[in-house]
Amino acid sequence: MTAIKELKAVARPRAGKGAAREERRAGRVPAVIYGEKKEPVTISLNHKDITRIIYAGHFLTTLFEIDVDGTKHRVIPRDYQLDPVKDLPLHVDFLRVSQGARITVEVPVHFVNQDAAPGIKGGGTLNIVAHAVELDCPAESIPGHIEADLTGFEIGDSLHLSAIKLPEGVTSAMSGDDTLATVVAPSGLADAAADDAAAAAAATPGKA
Repeated sequence: MTAIKELKAVARPRAGKGAAREERRAGRVPAVIYGEKKEPVTISLNHKDITRIIYAGHFLTTLFEIDVDGTKHRVIPRDYQLDPVKDLPLHVDFLRVSQGARITVEVPVHFVNQDAAPGIKGGGTLNIVAHAVELDCPAESIPGHIEADLTGFEIGDSLHLSAIKLPEGVTSAMSGDDTLATVVAPSGLADAAADDAAAAAAATPGKA
């Protein structure tokens, strides 16, 4: 079961850009809680606390229980904005999550056992097409990552999402069977193969 982390906030009675700037000058980060057909709740968070939590990783796949002046909200972060120069948080959006709800989240892919892939050991290169995938998960069972096993992969092989065993209750939220990675030939070998193919085509009667 996904651990739920606690986070404290204070109510922010005023919305708008001016009020948000005041919060930032006071060392706090403006945020909003929305969803479940309830009125949005504007809040502010301690700047140091939320910065540390964001940069600890897995922020967008972590459930939080936010205590807003004694009222608790069960949420998951949906988006956050960073200062383009300082990379410090400017605003956070939280979505309410009820008990037993299912949500769509983006989960990172970890590629493992590259040393057991003959194509890579033989000089091929792992070409990663997708570093993360969208999954439909129970809110209480969000995987921190999924593992893509490359054991036995040769040059020219592709790894698709359907080849990965997902945790119980977790399904793909993507439209098709997306390619996650391919093992490609070294550039020199690929160029030589292209030259050979071109030479063979030129030597075939009827070819221009």
